[in-house]
Amino acid sequence: MTKRETPQLDELESGPWPSFVSDLKKQSEVRHQNPHQFEYQIPEDVVDDLMGVLELSYNEKEVHWKHGGIVGVFGYGGGVIGRYCDQPEMFPGVAHFHTMRVNQPNGKYYSTDFLRQLCDLWDFRGSGIFNMHGSTGDIILLGTRTEQLEEVFYELTHNMDQDLGGSGSNLRTPACCLGESRCEWSCFNTQELCYQLTQEYQDELHRPAFPYKFKFKFDGCPNGCVAAIARADLSFVGTWKDDIQIDQEAVQAYIGGELPPNGGAHAGRDWGPFDIQKEVIDRCPTNCMWMEDGKLKIDNKECTRCMHCINVMPRALGPGKEKGASVLAGAKAPILDGAQMSSMLVPFIPTEEPYDEIKELIESVWDWWMEEGRNRERLGELMKRQGFQKMLEMTSLRSIPQHVQEPRHSPYIFWKEEEVPGGFERDLQDFRKRHQR
Repeated sequence: MTKRETPQLDELESGPWPSFVSDLKKQSEVRHQNPHQFEYQIPEDVVDDLMGVLELSYNEKEVHWKHGGIVGVFGYGGGVIGRYCDQPEMFPGVAHFHTMRVNQPNGKYYSTDFLRQLCDLWDFRGSGIFNMHGSTGDIILLGTRTEQLEEVFYELTHNMDQDLGGSGSNLRTPACCLGESRCEWSCFNTQELCYQLTQEYQDELHRPAFPYKFKFKFDGCPNGCVAAIARADLSFVGTWKDDIQIDQEAVQAYIGGELPPNGGAHAGRDWGPFDIQKEVIDRCPTNCMWMEDGKLKIDNKECTRCMHCINVMPRALGPGKEKGASVLAGAKAPILDGAQMSSMLVPFIPTEEPYDEIKELIESVWDWWMEEGRNRERLGELMKRQGFQKMLEMTSLRSIPQHVQEPRHSPYIFWKEEEVPGGFERDLQDFRKRHQR
């Protein structure tokens, strides 16, 4: 138990859900019971003082942390977030409470040996408190003193082959889903692309030089297990160009009740007989599916890759064979402006090594953003300020119908006469015909 009285924090343990307060109390007890186990390099009261600061903040309705900027380690400008308490005399254990971001392995695959090493290191030179994982994806090591930063960094890089992540106005640690390592729906090798871009842009990761933060995220399919569309400045989402693959025999097996829908995920609850019309066809957002002569039909030109039908009938339906990724741009949480979702930038891009086309796109976006972006302005805010069409011009991308969110209703893409050759005009007319329903 903590040495401090924390009635406000105790209330957070009273609900039905697990509480971080209980975890902090356990960690405090461990440090006090084993003060000589590791010969702690920072005060053993660090967790008690952390809870004390939070209790004080709840009582006074005032935050007692100062942002210390970026406290770098030798050669790296990013990766360590400075934290200082504004009541160091009252809480000496957290006078310094720096946070270190560690670059997570792709797909978050760990060995138990690595996790033990990490825990031993942070018990010895930090508070022992982890956040697995931050919203960017990093391993977050919470709480240590300035004099321990170089020691932790040396141990991570020299003895654990582990790099720091990104923080500050730089490229944040790229993050990806499990991809092809475990997921049958993944349309590209998310882990490989994430790794290659992490290696390619090390300078951008460790030496902050951007107007503000910039994030890559890689979803292997539109299910979006890392929520790239909502959280990344550039989102790479797996997709396919050709038709959804259909196994008509399996479709009939679902209809006949021989196969459980949703991969059996709801097997513990009786949802009644499976109704393909109600549970799949009527739920298609573009109404591009129907039954004809006992067979499932799909108008693939209208498909938006929402994945619902594939999720419900995974044995019967699957992504097409011509696979790649869609690139979307501009997602963010509220910073200067409100929260924003990504906008479609490139509907389909090949995802094959050496990824030259992807790198060229990234660097053209950066050139525009670094030239025109204001201080603390995310890419999405620049897009909103200068217009999406300006971004297309600066990246030499041609305006296409997929860039228009709602045709003929406040469009933000305007075609110039010289940009509409005969072939593209036919594409546009075809698009309009399909949406005149």
